[in-house]
Amino acid sequence: MSSFSIATSAEVLDLLRDDLAAVEREFALQAISPVQVVTDIGEYLMAGGGKRIRPLLLLLAAKALGCTAETRIRLGAVVEMLHTATLVHDDIIDEASTRRGRPSSNTTWGNSKCVLAGDWLYMQSFRTALEERNFRMLDLLISLTQEMVEGELLQMEKLGHLINEEEYFDLIYRKTACLFKVSMQLGAVVAYPPSETLVPFEEMLGEYGRNLGLAFQIVDDVLDLTAQDVILGKPAASDLREGKATLAIIHALERGTGADREAIRTVLADRNFSRINHAQILEILRRHGSLAYAMDTASAYAEVARQSIAPLPESDFKRALMWVPGFVTSRDR
Repeated sequence: MSSFSIATSAEVLDLLRDDLAAVEREFALQAISPVQVVTDIGEYLMAGGGKRIRPLLLLLAAKALGCTAETRIRLGAVVEMLHTATLVHDDIIDEASTRRGRPSSNTTWGNSKCVLAGDWLYMQSFRTALEERNFRMLDLLISLTQEMVEGELLQMEKLGHLINEEEYFDLIYRKTACLFKVSMQLGAVVAYPPSETLVPFEEMLGEYGRNLGLAFQIVDDVLDLTAQDVILGKPAASDLREGKATLAIIHALERGTGADREAIRTVLADRNFSRINHAQILEILRRHGSLAYAMDTASAYAEVARQSIAPLPESDFKRALMWVPGFVTSRDR
């Protein structure tokens, strides 16, 4: 591994290979229920894969501060369980039929069973965290869950309506970035016993997670508009079909002609492409530089994330954290 940087995902994954495998085993263990359908849904969701970026961040944060405690593995499973629970509920709310290129769990088991399985995963994650007997961990996780639920409710209220950038960033913080932030903060909490010594590291790592999470969601929103179904693992332009105005759309609405704005408003209101097609929307976004604007914004947040951890002690784990923002902004799914 280079002494100056980590250039590839393979190097980062090799750095955490054993820990990530342990998190997978812990998740599998924690997802077992006496009620078989809960276990079946949990196993199906785990098999769907995913980037595991939230436990990866928690592990990197903890190990950058010298943590070797087994707690880091359990907390890695906790944040992935929480994330998985949100995906189950999101698919039900959005009436999604696919997730990561496979049928979504609700198309297989139905909404009623899946919403309860999602609830069960939430509670199991808290039960696992409770075993650590650390009030700071519970405080972070409870506040996180409240913010994510509030974000989903706010988004539901705004579907089909125009929003400004301030409202957009509030939504994506609640829905995505707060979990990145708390994953990093938990890494600090795991590394240090409760004390004032922890505070600067927790704040620093939390700021990294917040900015990285904002960059991650902005890129997700751009990919939703531009990537092909087969790469996304779900229908392209799902956000527009659901009436969600994301950053590139907001930018085009502010700068477009009257006809451009009317076309975008039509799709948001109709929640389909029956009157205005996807290609027409992409032409508007490209003509006004809206996709580039969104990606430039994501890159700016990614750079702020890197700068925020400059005071961390030098280590392979810090260099891995410096690599992650580039991965987030250059991915294709």
